[in-house]
Amino acid sequence: VWCQAQSSTRNYGPVFEEQPAHTLFPEGSEEEKVTLACRARASPPATYRWKMNGTELKMEPESRYRLVAGDLVINNPVKAKDAGSYQCVASNSRGTVVSREASLRFGFLQEFSAEERDPVKITEGWGVMFTCSPPPHYPGLSYRWLLNEFPNFIPADGRRFVSQTTGNLYIAKTEASDLGNYSCFATSHIDFITKSVFSKFSRLSLAAEDARQYAPSIKARFPADTYALTGQVVTLECFAFGNPVPRIKWRKLDGSQSSKWIGSEPLLQIQDVGFQDEGTYECEAENIKGRDSYQGRIIIQAQPEWLEVISDTEADIGSDLRWSCAASGKPRPAVRWLRDGQPLTSQNRIEVSGGELRFSKLVLEDSGMYQCVAENKHGTVYASAELIVQALAPDFRLNPVKRLIPAARSGKVIIPCQPRAAPKATVLWTKGTELLTNSSRVTITRDGTLILQNISKSDEGKYTCFAENFMGKANSTGILSVRDATKITLAPSSADINVGENLTLQCHASHDPTMDLTFTWSLDDFPIDFDKSEGHYQRASLRETIGDLSIFNTQLKHGGRYTCTAQTVVDSASESATLTVRGPPGPPGGVVVRDISDTSVQLSWSRGFDNHSPIARYLIEARTLLSSNWKQMRTNPGNIEGNAETALVVNLIPWMDYEFRVLASNILGVGEPSLPSSKIRTKEAAPTVAPSGLGGGGGAPNELIINWTPTLRDYQNGDGFGYILSFRKKGTQEWLTAKVPHAESLHYVYHNESIGPYTPFEVKIKAYNRKGEGPESLTAIVYSAEE
Repeated sequence: VWCQAQSSTRNYGPVFEEQPAHTLFPEGSEEEKVTLACRARASPPATYRWKMNGTELKMEPESRYRLVAGDLVINNPVKAKDAGSYQCVASNSRGTVVSREASLRFGFLQEFSAEERDPVKITEGWGVMFTCSPPPHYPGLSYRWLLNEFPNFIPADGRRFVSQTTGNLYIAKTEASDLGNYSCFATSHIDFITKSVFSKFSRLSLAAEDARQYAPSIKARFPADTYALTGQVVTLECFAFGNPVPRIKWRKLDGSQSSKWIGSEPLLQIQDVGFQDEGTYECEAENIKGRDSYQGRIIIQAQPEWLEVISDTEADIGSDLRWSCAASGKPRPAVRWLRDGQPLTSQNRIEVSGGELRFSKLVLEDSGMYQCVAENKHGTVYASAELIVQALAPDFRLNPVKRLIPAARSGKVIIPCQPRAAPKATVLWTKGTELLTNSSRVTITRDGTLILQNISKSDEGKYTCFAENFMGKANSTGILSVRDATKITLAPSSADINVGENLTLQCHASHDPTMDLTFTWSLDDFPIDFDKSEGHYQRASLRETIGDLSIFNTQLKHGGRYTCTAQTVVDSASESATLTVRGPPGPPGGVVVRDISDTSVQLSWSRGFDNHSPIARYLIEARTLLSSNWKQMRTNPGNIEGNAETALVVNLIPWMDYEFRVLASNILGVGEPSLPSSKIRTKEAAPTVAPSGLGGGGGAPNELIINWTPTLRDYQNGDGFGYILSFRKKGTQEWLTAKVPHAESLHYVYHNESIGPYTPFEVKIKAYNRKGEGPESLTAIVYSAEE
C-alpha cells in the first residue's frame, strides 16, 4: 500500500500527448484564425510557451497571439508576418521539453496573365504542344485543358496528354477535330477550399497536307534525377509525338520491376516507394516508323526514424550513466541532445558524442528532461526521457531481512540484504553482538548477501544487517532456525520393460517433522505434469514420506532418466534411475528407388531405431496410382533379414506409378512405416495378357460384330495401347486382321456384302502397345448378323 501511495503521488516531467502539425492556411479564407495544437501530460501540470523561427512569442493582451491551454491561436493570420516555423515549449518543476517544429504556410493561386496568347498553326498530322505557364501559386496544382468552351475538357486518350508537372498539353498527332481554341485550366486544392483559374484562349489552325508518317520524338520527359521519400507515390511522365501515335513502354534497367507499378503509356506510377525501387528507368516510344527512348534515375531518400530511444531513468547519486539514441534515414541523420529544451554539449562530467550521452558521477543537478533529436533535410524526430538522480538513506521497509530463516543441518543458507538506498549502502552483518567476517563457512558478497555453509545447531540465533550511506543508516534482523536435513531413504531403481506394461518407481524420504515434505518427479530434467499425462502417470501413495511414481500402459516416449526430488522449504534431496522401454522398431529412413525396370526395382533404406529389441526382418509395401491402399510386395530375397538395408522388389506391373515404404519388425511387433519414397514409374513392356470377354453377333445384314472387355490400366504395360483382331469364316484357311487403336474400345464391326446371314466365324484377339504385341486369346465362334 505504501508503494502504491508513493507512485500515485510521484511528480514527473512533461510528456507530449499532442504536438503541432504542419499547417497550410488558404489566403483569403473566411476562417479568421489558425490553431497550432500542443498538450503535455505532467505533474505538476505544465506551463506552455511558443517559439517562432527560434524566437519566443510575446503573449501580450493586445497581440494577435493567444494561448488556449497549450494551443497557440493566431487571429487574422497574415503571410508576411506569420509564415514560419513554430515550436511549443512545455515546462514544470521537473524540467522542460520542446515539441517538433511545425511550419505555417499560406496557400494561394493568382489569376492567369491577361495577355492574349499567340495562335498556333501546324500541318495536320504533326504533333503540337500548348504551354500552360501557370500563374504564381502554392502548393502544386492539378491541370486540365478546355477546347472552345467550359466544360469541354480534353480527355487523356493516348493521342493527347496533359502534364501534371508543367501543365502543358501535348497532342502526338493532330487531326481535323483538333481545330479550335485552347485554354489551360488550373485547380488548387487547399483543405476544403478549391479554386480554379483558366488562361486566355490560344487558337489552333491546321494546314491540310497529305500527312506523312514519321518516327516518334519524346517531348514530355521526367527529370534526369527524380528524388523521392520512402512511402511516397512516384509518378514519371513520358509522351512522344509521332505518326502513327506512338505506344509508350516502361522498363527498369537495373534490378527487378516492382509489383507496385500502376498504369502504363504516358505515366509510370510506383506506390509506396522503397529503396528497392531506386535505379534507372527507361521509357520507349515506338511506332511502325521507328522508336525513341529516354532514361532517368529515381533516387530514394528517407526521413529520420528511431531505431533506439532513451527512456525514463532513475539513477543513484554518484553513479555513472550511458544513454544512446540511433535513427535511420537517408541522408544519414545527425543526432543532437537537449537538456530542459537547451542544447547540451560536452562539459566536465558530461560527454556528448553523436548518439551517445555519458554522465560520470551523477549529481542531483543532473535531474531534468532530456531529448535526443535526429534530423536530416527531410525532417526531424524527437525522443524524450526524464532523468531522476536519487539520494536516499537506507530503508528496509520494502525489502526487510526475512523474519524467520529456516536452514537444514549440514546445508547452506543465503540471506540477502537489499535496502533501498542511494548511493548504494555499505553493509555489515552481526550474529547477536558478534561482528561477522569472511571465513571458511561465512561469506559476505559484494552486494551484502550473507552465505552460511555446513550449518550446525550452533548457528541458530539473530542475524542483523546494518546498512549505511552519507544520507543515513538502518538495520534489519532475522532469526535463523536449524532443521534436520532431508534424505532419500529408498531411491528408485533402474528398470527395463516392454511397451504397454505397468511399473512403479519407488522413492521414500526422511525430513524434519516441523516442515512439510513434497515430492516432484522429472523425466530427463523436464518436470512431469500429472494433470497432462493422459493417465500414464500417477502418484502411488498419499503418505507424506512416500513419493512413489506409477507408470501405466508405458509407451516408448516414457523411456529416459527419472529423478525423484524430496523438498522442504530449507533443502532438497534427489535420486535418479533409468527406465528402458522396449518396443517395435521405429520407422526406417531415406527410402530410395534405383535400377527401375519393367517389373522390378532396387530399394534401399537406412536403419531406424530398434527401440531396445533387435530388428528381426523388414517388410516392403507399395501402392499404385490406381489405389490408395498399401499392399505387401514380393521381394528377392523373400525374407529380408534385420541387418539388411536393400532389397529387390519383383512382380511389379510395367508402366505403372508406384510409391514404396519399408517397415521393420522385431519380437515385439511391426513398427511404424517409413515415409513414402518418391513416386516412380516402371518401364514399359509388351502386353502379357490377352483381352478377355471375346464374343459378338447381331448387327445389320452383311455385318460381323466382335465384342470384348476393354483391358484395365493394370495390364496395358505401356503407351500406344490397342487391339489386333484376327477372324475367318469357319472352314476357310486365310485369317483377316484389323487394328483397333484405343484402350477403351470394346467392339469392332466388319462389313462385307459376301457375308451370309448367321455365318460362323472363328475370332481371336491380342493386345499391342508401342513395345510390341501380347499373346493371342483362345479362338471364339461368333456368328454374323441374322436375316
